[in-house]
Amino acid sequence: MLNEKQKDLVKATVPVLKENGEALTDYFYKRMLKNNPGLKETFNMGHQRSGAQAKALAGAVLAYAENIDNPAVLLPVIELICNKHVSLNIQSPDYDIVGENLLHSISEVLSIPMDDELITAWGAAYKQLADIFISTENQLYDERKQSPGSWTGWRNFIVDKKVKESEEITSFYLVPQDAQPLPAYKPGQYITLRVLVPALGIKQPRQYSLSSSPADNYLRISVKREDARTEGQDPGYVSSTLHNTVDKGSVVELSAPAGNFYLLNPDTNNVLISAGVGLTPMISMVNHLLAEHADPNFKPALRDGINAGTREYRALKKEIYFIHAARSSEVHALRKELKNLASQNDNLHVFIAYENVKEDEVPGKDYQVKGRLDLNALPAAYLPAEADYYLCGPVPFMQEQYRSLISLGVPKEKIFSEAFGTGGLHL
Repeated sequence: MLNEKQKDLVKATVPVLKENGEALTDYFYKRMLKNNPGLKETFNMGHQRSGAQAKALAGAVLAYAENIDNPAVLLPVIELICNKHVSLNIQSPDYDIVGENLLHSISEVLSIPMDDELITAWGAAYKQLADIFISTENQLYDERKQSPGSWTGWRNFIVDKKVKESEEITSFYLVPQDAQPLPAYKPGQYITLRVLVPALGIKQPRQYSLSSSPADNYLRISVKREDARTEGQDPGYVSSTLHNTVDKGSVVELSAPAGNFYLLNPDTNNVLISAGVGLTPMISMVNHLLAEHADPNFKPALRDGINAGTREYRALKKEIYFIHAARSSEVHALRKELKNLASQNDNLHVFIAYENVKEDEVPGKDYQVKGRLDLNALPAAYLPAEADYYLCGPVPFMQEQYRSLISLGVPKEKIFSEAFGTGGLHL
């Protein structure tokens, strides 16, 4: 157990962590991966290259030290990270490896002997946190074992179809190689995909939100190509591999759907606000809502632009508001699918903001507003008082929309978000 003296020692390191946290965690990752090269197939090397992983861990270690008296305040973040850990198949022995390297990193970076009482205090603090993670993750693993169609570890999937959705985003339709059923995942959740990256010579994992409906007999991910042209940085290892070398018939590894960002209540109004590729979990939510309320006795002919094209939808009792921001129509993925769904459902209301528009694009038809999305300027009907609000997109976009919703009087407990990128505690 972590005693009061040890808590005080951990809290005393807060100033040091604020000043040297990223240097410490960067050293930690390099040390651990050098000593345990097999973990390179668990940790995203793109995040290591960019420094995002070290920055995220530094923030998390600092947050833990600051809240060592009451780590329960971190439970929402812990739940988020435990889902990611389970999606990466992280197991209890992995925490021993992390703990050993973390303590040695503290000792070596701060020039503190391993037998110093501060190292002992951090060892006790780490064990306390690791026990919370392990217990939570064991529950998630048990849920997978008991859920029909689900699985633990990695499962081979075949690329059944590869569809270019925009200038930057391509969809991959994935079916299980073993032809066994799929789990009834929650719309908004993600899978972790692992594929051999030729540039590295090792397999690499990456999380992608599912853009399909749980009612479909496949899993669909819609992947943005992350390269220097679109990001101003080094190409993404996994996204580049998927776009350049993974084609129909290729085999990839998936973990079972995971994540604590998903549709909570289909029986209320739902407002889905996204930017860029952040629309993928929202498309899953829309398809799920419509499929849940489909009329099973009506079977229309195939319709262009709908994935399966075999369902007609009757009106829902509640309204769906799909609010999306993109740089232009060229990079707006799944646009035709969304447009077709909206044309067939009076309760699905779409509002699109493009920063740049083409001369032949018509406001009110091809988009609703030119420029950046400003929720304060939206028609009031798109932001009903009785509704759940979902946000997904880059962090700056998320922060801006959250502030706008709060200023418009939306209760914070009605706002749910899934931010892109590396965040939270990654142990």
